[in-house]
Amino acid sequence: MNSRLIGTAVVAASMALAGCATSPGYSSGSDYGSGYGSGGYGRASNCYDCGTVTRIEAVGTNGNPNIAGPVIGGIVGAVAAKELARRNTDSEGRRNVAIGAGAVGGAVAGNAIQNRVEGARQYNVHVRMQDGRTAVFTQSDLGGIQEGASVRIQNGRAYAY
Repeated sequence: MNSRLIGTAVVAASMALAGCATSPGYSSGSDYGSGYGSGGYGRASNCYDCGTVTRIEAVGTNGNPNIAGPVIGGIVGAVAAKELARRNTDSEGRRNVAIGAGAVGGAVAGNAIQNRVEGARQYNVHVRMQDGRTAVFTQSDLGGIQEGASVRIQNGRAYAY
């Protein structure tokens, strides 16, 4: 299963890189080395959908940490664990361990639920395109993109290449 997933990822990455690749593209005739994007060496023009990340901004959560979800989840988990332990054991120590484990499990579950309800953090990715344009793309994950990284824009999203 993992090798199939890795193989698919390698094929997808290869296809993304192939789309941005430029070939020498030597021309013949009087226009050799001239024209848009030739750079004086007879190369094909630059990738229109490629650029460099100039800035990344985290938006969407306003910097507020998740508090309500873990607190409420912890309380519910502790109460449920206390009730289960009361019915299933007579040891005070086991009850305390069960209550603690229920509180921790409930807090983790409450945090996950809050993240799903509120949505994940969003990022504004500022890109300077190779032709000089600037653009901002909002996406939910960076996929390994960092400031200064080369990216290709596809379907309104920046992908590292």
